[in-house]
Amino acid sequence: MNKFTKYYFLGIGGIGMSALARYFYTKGFQVAGYDRTETKLTSELQTEGIMVSFNQDVDEIPFVFTKSESTLIIITPAIPSDHPQLRYFQENNFTIQKRAQVLGDITRQSKGICIAGTHGKTTTSTITAHLLYQSQVSCNEFLGGIANNYNTNLLLSAESNLVVIEADEYDRSFHQLSPYMAVITSVDPDHLDIYETPKAFHESFEYFTSLIRPGGALIMRKGIDIVPQLQKGVKLYTYSMNDGGDFSADNIRTVKGEIHFDFVTPNDRISDVRLGVPVQINVENSVAAMALAWLNGVSHEELRTGISSFSGIYRRFNVVYKSDKIVYMDDYAHHPSELKASISSIRNLYPTRKITGIFQPHLYTRTRDFAPAFAEALSQLDELILLDIYPARELPIEGVDSDLILRDVKLKNKSLCSKENLLPLLKEKDLDVLVTFGAGDIDKMVPLIREQLKKSTSII
Repeated sequence: MNKFTKYYFLGIGGIGMSALARYFYTKGFQVAGYDRTETKLTSELQTEGIMVSFNQDVDEIPFVFTKSESTLIIITPAIPSDHPQLRYFQENNFTIQKRAQVLGDITRQSKGICIAGTHGKTTTSTITAHLLYQSQVSCNEFLGGIANNYNTNLLLSAESNLVVIEADEYDRSFHQLSPYMAVITSVDPDHLDIYETPKAFHESFEYFTSLIRPGGALIMRKGIDIVPQLQKGVKLYTYSMNDGGDFSADNIRTVKGEIHFDFVTPNDRISDVRLGVPVQINVENSVAAMALAWLNGVSHEELRTGISSFSGIYRRFNVVYKSDKIVYMDDYAHHPSELKASISSIRNLYPTRKITGIFQPHLYTRTRDFAPAFAEALSQLDELILLDIYPARELPIEGVDSDLILRDVKLKNKSLCSKENLLPLLKEKDLDVLVTFGAGDIDKMVPLIREQLKKSTSII
């Protein structure tokens, strides 16, 4: 990377790509890129001074980025192989790297703290970064979400050589990394369009563990069904919420709507830690993050302060609107296990209230592979509104649609709805607790839903 002075991103609006774009721009390099649609994130990049185009024509590439010897092209797997700009760069012998390759270079030049897992990795990564950044240890971070504490997915520190990275298993991207320490939160099979079998998916995580550098550590959730392939000199720790292990939570309790617990380490205990975002599923994520921070020298008091001051992540269990009649929440959950955990946590928060969920399935292949599991998770709701599948990078698959999930959902109150008809449908509903779920473009509906609810109720 050292020979390049310009960086052009194909898919610059992605959450991981935008963090890298910000990183290179902050370092003083020239940065620009293409994305398919305008979003809040692309607007922020433009405001910060980064050039973003939404036209895929080759003529849209700024002239300054057309010199192959000084420009690195960074791509996301979502960019199709016939994309005109990608073809131009290939035909003119530009160096082209995937985002994961660039992150791998960064981990080799620093001490990478890499958090992997089917679910929980964004939250665990963000809590880890917050705990380190607000302490005397400090850190850099490239995250898969926008941290509410900092309103960004990138943190930089001149004082620290630690870099927190979300290790993405899609397309085996995390095999490009060279971790100093790693966490594995879960290995529930996903992305079977890439891996084909659960066994291959698990083997991919086992290979990831072999990349941890000697002198480092792996912290793995207790009960995960893989056999780590650790190099000599790598320490193995386990963690859990309340099921023992080297790191765990004990004495978990709710006090006036706040979750408190004791953090247990291999040789000491921090009593009465208050969770800043009082959601049950965050206890386990916090244990993993606190374990990483503890191993890297964050003090007891800094751990206590950091956990209590953590304010969450955009689209991770966010309370969007609250009135005397309605609570509206939004969550990124898009895998059956994530949905199950999220709905369970909402049920714990509001055990006597009616929960209506709006779910937008993400990817035809994921819907095909996990339709029964989606139906089982969504059956925990009181009412379900199911949207059409968001295709992302995929073409339709014959026989795969949202009804594949709906027909197995064990609820009387369930329906299919298009995004266009969602707001009128919600107007007719007697809503109590409303939640939107999904990783597609359902986030564009969130402010519209909020405004409609705001007009019909009064904020408390």
